[in-house]
Amino acid sequence: MKACVAAFALLAASWPNAAHADWRDDIGTFRIGIVAEPGAGNTVPGLALLTDAYTKALGMKVEFVVARDYAALIEAQASGRIEYAVYSATAYATAAQRCGCVEPLVAPVDEDGAIGIRSVLVTRDGKVPDLAAMATHRIAIAPSDSIGGSLLPLAGLKADGVELSEDAPYLVRAASAAAAETMLIDGQADALFGWVEAMADGQPATPDGQSAVPDGQLADPGGTVARLEAAGLSKSELQVVWTSGLLRYGPHAVRSDLDPEAKRRLAVFLTNLKSMTPDVYDLLEAAHSGGFAVASSKDYAMAAAIVQFVSGKNGQQ
Repeated sequence: MKACVAAFALLAASWPNAAHADWRDDIGTFRIGIVAEPGAGNTVPGLALLTDAYTKALGMKVEFVVARDYAALIEAQASGRIEYAVYSATAYATAAQRCGCVEPLVAPVDEDGAIGIRSVLVTRDGKVPDLAAMATHRIAIAPSDSIGGSLLPLAGLKADGVELSEDAPYLVRAASAAAAETMLIDGQADALFGWVEAMADGQPATPDGQSAVPDGQLADPGGTVARLEAAGLSKSELQVVWTSGLLRYGPHAVRSDLDPEAKRRLAVFLTNLKSMTPDVYDLLEAAHSGGFAVASSKDYAMAAAIVQFVSGKNGQQ
């Protein structure tokens, strides 16, 4: 009898480890997908360091898969060929629309705390007091493929219930975002659609804690307003007439059916990576130097709105 009890106790003690081993055994090799840098082919800078870091975090074999573009990356994750992918915001939203089988784990943060961008309608000397007044003024807007200067404002306005046609006579297409700013500076436009850095809710928008819009949503410096000020316009000359929802920086996303323990290990690894192993962080995230923060699907509602807007526009062509 004692032998049976001892055997049962030993078996019970082994269950947690067996459960943890199961998901690793089921996966075999954990595959991480990234998009190739232009001109880099299939090479990944610091591949050995990155692979070693993820291997230690998960306690299993890890392999990086380099995709030629986001379409290929989305297809690979939707079909289950990779468990984890590094996306842009709109690529993640496209993947979520494609299969509903992905979820964000973390997203990068800038050194100043910005977590993404918001579109803004900026006017000078109060010439365009509100959205309704746009129709009687010249509004500069970036090229149609510009995320922050065109797609985000158009999708953001639609999400706010304001339908704005891309061929509206009062919209003046500039050759670039910088050209749109020049139009406002030179008086060729009364307002422009631009972008500003966005902070997490509750953080100050400016160094003195005075928020340009409710809820502390605008960061300073960064974005169109800061660029206009650097070009010589004073802060008092510029007014933000409208601000869009948040377009958060692109996430690291996993398949929703990934074992919860794997998700937990990855989240802990990534959110501590900047402080614990900054050289590995810099290899993984070159554009945003503030570390990773936990992200959720609701953070990408505006990215989804952009994807839907583009899909609707393509469907009309």
